Order: sequence, then C-alpha cells, then structure tokens
Amino acid sequence: MGSQYIAIRNEYLARAWARGPEVLAACLPAEPRPEGLLFRAFGEDCLLTPKDVFLASRPAEGPEGVLIALYAGAVTDQEVDLYPLRAFKELPGSMPYQAAFAANAEAVLVPWVERIFASQDHLIRRFSGHPNEDAAAGDFSFTLRPLPKIPLYYVFHLPDEEFPAAVTCLFAAASTDFMPLDALADVAEYTAQKIIGLMQQAGA
Repeated sequence: MGSQYIAIRNEYLARAWARGPEVLAACLPAEPRPEGLLFRAFGEDCLLTPKDVFLASRPAEGPEGVLIALYAGAVTDQEVDLYPLRAFKELPGSMPYQAAFAANAEAVLVPWVERIFASQDHLIRRFSGHPNEDAAAGDFSFTLRPLPKIPLYYVFHLPDEEFPAAVTCLFAAASTDFMPLDALADVAEYTAQKIIGLMQQAGA
C-alpha cells in the first residue's frame, strides 16, 4: 500500500513542479530553500522537493504526502478568505462523503473535547491558526490551517449535565478553489487524527 501512495504522490508532485518553482512558491505559499520549498502542513514543517515530501524531516509516504502533493498541484495564487463559512454538507457534491466526514472529521474528536480545550493554545500555534473571536455558538472555537490555504474553522461544545460534547468543522466557501472536495474531507480527517495524536502525547 505504501508504494501505491508514493506513486500517486509522485504524479501530483510532477504536476506541481511543472508549474515552475517560482509560481509554485507563490501559490502554496512557501519559502524557497536550496533543497526545495518550505511551509507548514498538518502542524509540521513541510519541505517539498521535485522528488519527495518531508514532514518534520521525515519522508511523507502515506496519505498526508499524497494530500500535500495534490494541494501543491491544485492550489491557485488567489488569496484565501475564511468567509463565508460553509458546513461540509453545504459544499456542492458533498453528499457521498457526508457520513464519512461526520464520523472521521468531527465525531472522532468528541471524546477529546475537554483535552482540546486545555490544549487549544498549543494547537493554534502548531497549526498556524487563531482563536475565533466571532464564533456565535459553542464553548470555544478556533481555526487551524493544516495546509496554508485550507483553513478549518472548529466549534466545540463542552459536555455538561444536559448535553454531551460536540464538534463542528466548517470550511471556507472557496476551499474547493484550492483542492477537490474529496481531498478536503481527507484533510479534515487527517487533521483530526493529528489532533488526537497530539492529545495522546500530552496525556502520556
């Protein structure tokens, strides 16, 4: 399975670098380095080269590497605007993916809401995000950027005597200008997995 991911990733990498390094750096956006292009992805330093993707100095040979390379080939040079926000189910063509998104990007985080609340400042720094001062609902809310132009706007409800914890993940309405819809769902899923991994490390 790993070799399949690498082959797909490398196809996307070839498309991305065919745009030229200057165009690619401006679109991602990324900092040019002698060895490649540097930016943040999934809460880690990411180095994109014509032949490889590195996360935290390790080769990204799984799904995250595929998503990063796909993003590099698809992202445009337009600025990202967080607003208007859209629920995943409001994005055109999302119906086949809605159940998986709700389970893998939102519900999976519910058992971790209290730990996320305690660690939100760390998560915001790690994912180049910010608190959502404008959040109209929820007990706390922040935006994370697993990829530079793919912001994820989270709203969290802490559990109490009447209601269980809840998590909502919203997208910028223009997110599909930067990545295909199914890949956006995967980005949210792997961001949730990364959050859980960080919570497990914090609690170890």
